[in-house]
Amino acid sequence: MADKLKIILNPYGGRLPTAAKVTLVEQGLQQAKLDYHLEVTERRGHGIELARQAACDGWRIVVAAGGDGMVSEVANGLLQAAGDAEAGILGIIPIGTANDLADRLGIPFDVTLACQRLAAGATRLIDVGMVNGHYFVNNSAVGLEPLVTVAHDRIRWVKGNVRYILAALQVLSRAKPWLMRISWGNSTFEGPINLVSVGNSNRTGGSFYMTPQAQPDDGLLDFLWATGLSKWQMLRLLPQTFTGRHIAHPQVVYRQTTALSITAFSPTPIQADGEIIAAEALEIHYQLIPHKLRLIY
Repeated sequence: MADKLKIILNPYGGRLPTAAKVTLVEQGLQQAKLDYHLEVTERRGHGIELARQAACDGWRIVVAAGGDGMVSEVANGLLQAAGDAEAGILGIIPIGTANDLADRLGIPFDVTLACQRLAAGATRLIDVGMVNGHYFVNNSAVGLEPLVTVAHDRIRWVKGNVRYILAALQVLSRAKPWLMRISWGNSTFEGPINLVSVGNSNRTGGSFYMTPQAQPDDGLLDFLWATGLSKWQMLRLLPQTFTGRHIAHPQVVYRQTTALSITAFSPTPIQADGEIIAAEALEIHYQLIPHKLRLIY
């Protein structure tokens, strides 16, 4: 690949200290004989700014070195810069904790192999979701799932995907349903809802196959909601999310659409690709933008 790559690295997630991450990534890039310029993010949301500026400065390929949050930030920056035009190309070096989208796309978790994929330069188009004006490439949710995201960020004594599981157990032990109205196509549901999970891809949090049938290039958002589950029912259902079997539960409804709207009668947080984008929302609007983003895989 002849293009010089802009690398945007998240120093905070994953298991390695910052210096070790930079060294690991640079070694992989150099072994693949890639020309690059690397920048390290300094705060949450910084990746959006760096990617947007890189696109405006003419960089054709911008690589997210990190987990799903960094992939999402770089994607948001590229898409914001592009507007209605074709966005820049996204590359991924998966050095985060979960790396859900990279896993779905078959991108190796080994940094050397991931850099070899960048050098080969094969690309594909994927769909992009949007929630209340914010892009997401993997997963978004309202209700219980964003509370798990908040709890996960507060757990510091455990690393890896176990953190997500502990966070889920914490939240499930005290969760209460929201009264919501969900509208999509010509259909509407209103009632007590524990969670709504919307997937452009199949897995979130490294372990949870919330929308197991979702594909990132099929022109559809997969979504589900759970209605009227007790705490004990949710706790029993949790292990089934590791394989996607939860969608067979009679109180879990699974659908596909290109757009949906949710009215919450009490405020709910919104998460998109593992980041809280709204702490208290009453009106939530989702839409799918088909084949919007080109990735190296």
